Amino acid sequence: MQTELSTALGARHAIFGFTPFPAVAAAISRAGGVGVLGAVRYGAGGDDLARDLEWLDRHTGGAPYGLDVVMPAKSVAGVTEADVEAMIPAGHRAFVRDTLAAYDVPELPEGEAPGWRITGWMEDVARAQLDTAFQYPVRLLANALGSPPADVVERAHRQGVLVAALAGSAQHAERHRRAGIDIVVAQGYEAGGHTGEIATMVLTPEIVEAVAPLPVLAAGGIGSGEQIAAGLALGAQGVWLGSIWLTTEEAELGSRALTAKLLAAGSGDTVRSRALTGKPARQLRTEWTDAWDDPAGPGPLPMPLQGLLVGEAVSRVQRYEVAPLLGTPVGQIVGRMTSERSVAAVFDDLTRGFERAMDRLNRIAGRV
Repeated sequence: MQTELSTALGARHAIFGFTPFPAVAAAISRAGGVGVLGAVRYGAGGDDLARDLEWLDRHTGGAPYGLDVVMPAKSVAGVTEADVEAMIPAGHRAFVRDTLAAYDVPELPEGEAPGWRITGWMEDVARAQLDTAFQYPVRLLANALGSPPADVVERAHRQGVLVAALAGSAQHAERHRRAGIDIVVAQGYEAGGHTGEIATMVLTPEIVEAVAPLPVLAAGGIGSGEQIAAGLALGAQGVWLGSIWLTTEEAELGSRALTAKLLAAGSGDTVRSRALTGKPARQLRTEWTDAWDDPAGPGPLPMPLQGLLVGEAVSRVQRYEVAPLLGTPVGQIVGRMTSERSVAAVFDDLTRGFERAMDRLNRIAGRV
């Protein structure tokens, strides 16, 4: 399952796996893909990220790996996290308190910091993460908020690092091409996390045509080898998979109840909601997302205010496994995630499915 892009990166398979878990990223790279570690939940200090990149580097066996950051293309100089916190309305804080109280969600133990707090969206944090990451042989830098600033792209290129950016439309992808991006990830409506409104089957060929000859990765609704074959048939040079790794044995969700919800969920059990970050993001539908999407409520705040507002609440829900509120970003492919398997077993299934699809296509084309 090789393409020009995967060959250039030294990967055996054109599968790029996004994950917040170092053990999953390492296993993806060892299996022949490119594991891409999400950095958004790391802070600016760099110690935690350096620790995990050091571990990742030791456990990939020399295979390629990458880092995914959330960096805005335009900076707002001098704005601190405290400045942003001060912008959150008191009414929204009260709504969070009242919602948690309605479900009897306990407070975190005294002295325990929230484990779920997205600060990586802030430019100073993301730049600090890059200072750390570029000390390691990262082969790919992906940005989930469009094209990173021009000086970041130039810095990555000086170090021989390819830069990828996610796009939800052909126009968005064309802006990436003009910004000097090397790889465009065509992320369709079906995908988990932040995503647009165009389905992968429509979006991928539109972006392939718009940015040619830049390589494109198909993303969204892909969790089988047959779907990988479809993405490549549409002109992509690989696929970008995220949700499928959430129920692998190497994943560190930290909640058996959440894993159980994912395994039981069908493809219709997700919703594209602003409840988590302030931007439309596909996630499990829960009573938490319903509360924020209810017109009678205050409605989510814009990014990044919403993420800061709900960070502690999400940590409390996860710590105490409050089932009605418990959720996570995940794509519609969740309906295929019915058992816990190792990353290697998932890869075996993907490659076998790809081979079956190619055999069928060859028979249809009269080549077998």
